This record gives sequence, structure tokens and C-alpha cells, in this order.
Amino acid sequence: MTESESSTNGITHAAAGSPPAFSWDDWYASIGGRKINIPEVDEYLDKIYNDQYLRFEGDTAIHKTTFANPEAAAKLIKEKAESFGADIVGICEIEPGDIYKGKTVTEKYAIAVGQRMRWRAFQVVPSKEAAIECLRIYYTLGETVIELANFIRSLGYDCKVEHPIGDSDVLHVPIGLKAGFGELGRHGSIIHPKLGPLFRMGSVITSLPMAIDHPIDAGIAKFCDNCRACRIYCPAKAIPDERNAAAGKDHLGNDRYQVDTGKCFPYFATHYYCSACLPVCVYNHKEWAKDFEGFETKLFPKVIMEDPPPPADDIAAEKRHEYPRLKR
Repeated sequence: MTESESSTNGITHAAAGSPPAFSWDDWYASIGGRKINIPEVDEYLDKIYNDQYLRFEGDTAIHKTTFANPEAAAKLIKEKAESFGADIVGICEIEPGDIYKGKTVTEKYAIAVGQRMRWRAFQVVPSKEAAIECLRIYYTLGETVIELANFIRSLGYDCKVEHPIGDSDVLHVPIGLKAGFGELGRHGSIIHPKLGPLFRMGSVITSLPMAIDHPIDAGIAKFCDNCRACRIYCPAKAIPDERNAAAGKDHLGNDRYQVDTGKCFPYFATHYYCSACLPVCVYNHKEWAKDFEGFETKLFPKVIMEDPPPPADDIAAEKRHEYPRLKR
């Protein structure tokens, strides 16, 4: 399916090679159900699903605000997103490859927003503290995208919330890369030039005409080729040694690194949602690992490396993306 064939009557369809949205229930079922019980995490999940999800939609003002140019619209949206709690904001056009398999999008633009996670919570990984911090950011960033969506509707433009926790129409990582958030790391997450990889993303999609941002080349991909910290400190041994031509290209034209999800998920789902690959990333480490609120922190976390559970590869092919079986 070509890009022109993917867009009809203002509706953009997912590309032929787009992955399906992550099937959490099926993946958990593959390891015998959920294994982690953290009350603080459950509280955030309850607020996300039973409060935030109910506030995704709203009325759009009848009168459309006009802007002098797309640059003025983008400037206002970015300023508002930051006032609502975003640490980073970028804008890009939505393409078929940015959409999950089986989904369609009527909006033209994605406004990517990111919030930095607190380094102090990642002094030990995996840990309850790190898990709670991840969910705290999912919740606070959820508030940011909801407020931003309400503001855009007040300008007279329809929009849709794409919550950071998932269940979205668009893939956060490709959107973030096109919006200039950084480069794709060996561990599969975006590495921002200043925030490193320790941030989370959400987005709002809309057809409000705005100037777009562009991918950046800050030398991070080359750094990743030489640094193997996340691979060395991955308890599940799920991060590859080499790039994988079969995984497609990143936004700079490099073959992508691709994590072995069949190894990663069982460890993630039984060890406090792991996240070890993020704080051990040493890109620009002395900059983004600082804590400016007086907390004593280390520059490198303690990583608890327990024996991983068996891989889980029984998810139906139509419900999962393809991934390599590393060293097995």
C-alpha cells in the first residue's frame, strides 16, 4: 500500500507493515497472569482508566481561531503544552507508518509531548520506586495531554487524546522521532539530547494547521553503536548486539536495533516492570542524571540481575509485532 493509497477522503489508514497495538492482556496471559502488586501503581492505574479516560473527549468551540501563519499556531500550542506540564514538545505530520495496524486517523498533525521522570526513583532497578515513578508520569502526562486537547477545542479545532499509557491510534516513538525528540537507542526508546531516555511521551492529534518540526541527528545513533551499557545490564538479555536490517530503518536511515520482546516481557512483568535499560543508558549521563531538588543520587544505578523466566512467544502472530529471538 502506497502512501497515496493509504489516505482517502481525509482518512489515513495504517501502512501495510504497521504493527498492532500492544496486546497487554494476551501477553500477561502468556506468563500466567499479572505477577506484580504495588498499591501505588494500582492507584494510578485506577485514576487513569476510571477518571482520565472519561475526560478524553469534549465540546469544540463553534468559532475557529485564525492564526497569522502556521508558525504562530505552533508557537502558541507549544507554550500552552509547557504551561500544562510538558518538558518537551514537538509537532509532526501523521503518516501511515505512524498508525497502528487496523487503525485509521482523520487528523493531520500530532503534537508530541514528553515529561522527564525523576532520576531519584531509579537508583535501584528493577524496584517498586521505579515502577511507581513510571506510573506517576503516565498520570501527570495524561493530565497534560487532556488539558492541551481541551485548549485546542477551545480554539475551534477537533482533536483526540493519545494517552501515554497506550491504547492509542498512533505509535509514540515514530511520532517523537519525527517531532525532533532525539534518536532511537539500542534499547528501543528515544534518547533525547538533554533528557536522555528517562522520559515518557503522549500526544494530541488534530488538524489545526501548524508548522512542523523535523528529525534531528545529534550523533546519538553513532554513540549507541559503540556503547553497550543497556545490553550488558539487561537482566533478560533481550537487547541485541547488532542492528537488524529486517527491522526496517530509523528516521536517519540506519537499520534499527530490535529488542527480543519474548524475552523482555516476562522479566518486565515479573520484576517491577524492570526499566533497567533506561537509567543505565550513559548518553550525556552527567547532564540528565542530576537531581535539582536536593536529593542525594548516584550517577549509575544498582541493577539487580536475577535469572530471567523462560521466554514467552505464544502470542498469536496477528496480535504482536515481529521480533528477533536473540541467542536462543
